Amino acid sequence: MTVLVLDEKSCMGAEILKRFGQRVRNERLKRSFSQEKLAEKASLHRTYIGMIERAEKNITLINIEKIANALEISIEELLKESSKNE
Repeated sequence: MTVLVLDEKSCMGAEILKRFGQRVRNERLKRSFSQEKLAEKASLHRTYIGMIERAEKNITLINIEKIANALEISIEELLKESSKNE
């Protein structure tokens, strides 16, 4: 039997992926983009966008840039913490 042990660092990593995924989703929905439309504009696969939003993928800087460009915002803006109202 294999037991998966999550240490504090892995939990922190998972949290940042969740926050980033939520940020992508919020920005996408502000623009009334479907996952498919965002993926097309970013030259990424639709399922990859879904995996990012669900914190299932550790996204690369290159793909962060593609998503920011597709959303027509800066990388800095995309990486900002979401406000509580979003």
